[in-house]
Amino acid sequence: MKDLSELRDEVGGWKSLAKRIQDTLELAEMGDESLRPDLEKEIGDLETEVARRELALLLSGPYDKGNAILEIHAGAGGTEAQDWAAMLERMYLRWSDNRGYQTEILDMTEGEEAGIKSVTIAVSGRYAYGYLRAEKGVHRLVRLSPFDAAHRRHTSFAQVEILPEINEDDGAIEINPDDLKIDIYRSSGAGGQNVQKNATAVRITHLPTGLVVSCQNERSQLQNRENAMRVLRARLLEIKREEQEKHLADLRGEYVKAEWGSQIRSYVLHPYQMVKDHRTEYEVGNSQGVLNGDIDGFIEAYLRLGNHK
Repeated sequence: MKDLSELRDEVGGWKSLAKRIQDTLELAEMGDESLRPDLEKEIGDLETEVARRELALLLSGPYDKGNAILEIHAGAGGTEAQDWAAMLERMYLRWSDNRGYQTEILDMTEGEEAGIKSVTIAVSGRYAYGYLRAEKGVHRLVRLSPFDAAHRRHTSFAQVEILPEINEDDGAIEINPDDLKIDIYRSSGAGGQNVQKNATAVRITHLPTGLVVSCQNERSQLQNRENAMRVLRARLLEIKREEQEKHLADLRGEYVKAEWGSQIRSYVLHPYQMVKDHRTEYEVGNSQGVLNGDIDGFIEAYLRLGNHK
């Protein structure tokens, strides 16, 4: 029923677009100059809608239409890298908000002085995973450090992971409760009144794979446990998919494991402003605009490159 409803919406959208185009053509053929301003606006709106729908056609993967789990991990470099991870978190929260997506911080480990060591965010909305999968990889920042007394230029790295969120009844991943080791502990965080009196944070270890997932952002132990299971299912699905891709690629003799190291994108704030994606060569000069969430151009370039290949 869910698939049927989505297909109805999809077909209905295309039919509505076709009717708008036909109506616009009929009005244009009347040759009434007084209609020109309205027609020009409608043509612009139609072109934007066609481009949006054309891009959506590139999102044909099994999980592209669904929600995503976004993880950001600061690289080596202490406070500098942790501040960069926090800047990326803000960028993705802004981007999600601009698209009308819902975000929920499932887990966060703050830095000692500033920024964050890691954060896990659930991003909910149609095509959230399809778009965000373009962001997976190492992101590099070059800037004058606000934490360096000599104000020298620093390079920082952060790793972004994008996982498809799947429902418990999806069937793609089955988790045996006997394979789980669950620990309950007190959340770490700011002092004073914010310190948790009760142990509500949850750490789940998946014994067969050694995967460890923790969630401590909710006051409810049950909610933290459910959120941890959401992340665990997503990570297990990613492992399963990587194994399948490796098997197929091994048969073709082309498998290369993605490792920490080669960045997918560089954000330069000094000595000039530029953000460049090293996979697509797409670049913009407005670094602050990108850090404020304007990353659609990078996502579109990546999706079109993947479709071209």
